[in-house]
Amino acid sequence: MTDIESTPTGVQHELDVDDVGEIADNVLENVERVIVGHRDAIEHILTALFGRGHVLLEDVPGVGKTMLSRAIAESFDCSFKRVQFTPDLLPSDVTGANVYNQRDQTFEFREGPIFANVVLGDEINRAPPKTQSALLEAMEEGQVTIDGETHAVPDPFAVIATQNTVERDRTYDLPMAELDRFMKKLELGYPTADEESSMLENVVGTHPIETVEPVATLADLEAIRTVTAGVTVEDPIRTYVTRLARYTRNHAELGASPRASLLLLRAAQGRAVLHGREYVVPDDIQTEAPVVLPHRVRSGTTERSSAELVADAIEAIPVE
Repeated sequence: MTDIESTPTGVQHELDVDDVGEIADNVLENVERVIVGHRDAIEHILTALFGRGHVLLEDVPGVGKTMLSRAIAESFDCSFKRVQFTPDLLPSDVTGANVYNQRDQTFEFREGPIFANVVLGDEINRAPPKTQSALLEAMEEGQVTIDGETHAVPDPFAVIATQNTVERDRTYDLPMAELDRFMKKLELGYPTADEESSMLENVVGTHPIETVEPVATLADLEAIRTVTAGVTVEDPIRTYVTRLARYTRNHAELGASPRASLLLLRAAQGRAVLHGREYVVPDDIQTEAPVVLPHRVRSGTTERSSAELVADAIEAIPVE
């Protein structure tokens, strides 16, 4: 296990692209001690964290969505909280509330579980839209407003939410305004036979998640986000992203929003630093587009899914 050193609060912590690549490799290796396979999904979550994005994991129960989220948070020594979304969950159960202190005869704010660096919203679609909306302000603005008073959530901040895809009759659809705030939507899928056998070997006795130790610091993640934000995006790349977005708008009932274009660029910047580059290349865009764009697109026809429409866009739009 790699030794890590903390950075004192208020001290500027600087990294370069090579440092980021080394840290990312350590985190990938650490998470794979817990999650066998799914390397692509782990990379996608890391690039989302690097690009200041949130992730929606959609799959059947039992494929490791919760363990994956927790392992990544603990690898960066982040504060981690889990919210189990249920039909009777209230917005204040997520954000917190002002509570009357009889001794002091004053109201004091008690933080909800949203006040963590990484928040896992488990089975988010089990709760009604009113409760789901408790996440929106924090996801977009990094704050929550309670009784007219604004409270900043920790920085860095990221939401990793899971969706139950089996019991559709007992769940609520996520509003488009909420879906659009998730940088990526991922599906893990079942492991291969060899991966499942390896997983069973690892979890006999003590589960590996119980022994996960940090291999990076919270200051490292903050510095990585700064490096990612500085990755060069040349004009041809920006034009390419714009043309992909416009293709979806011209060929679908609902196309990708301007926010989608921005988050696609941020995800591509995260992909670039993951591979030790200070600039975005078309391959970064083409790797990220299939998980950034489809959940924002409504094709308007049963003949072509939103994922197929995005794939068609990548095929049809040349890189100039």
